[in-house]
Amino acid sequence: MGIEDEVSPNAVKVYKAMKDMGFTTEEKLGAAERITMTTRLPKTMVMNALQELQTKGYARRKARDKVAGYHIVVK
Repeated sequence: MGIEDEVSPNAVKVYKAMKDMGFTTEEKLGAAERITMTTRLPKTMVMNALQELQTKGYARRKARDKVAGYHIVVK
């Protein structure tokens, strides 16, 4: 049972894009804007997918000075 069975297709696309870009640790965070450009999804869809990934435990959010950063939790 993988991530494809637990989350929406948009969340899978966002997860894979984050993994490909190397946003896998707290030291290597990615902004939602960068993820939006890579996935070519509307920003609201990316934000919803990130929220879903956080709820399921596949991603974490870290507040920074101006922009929040996101990274995946490799399982």
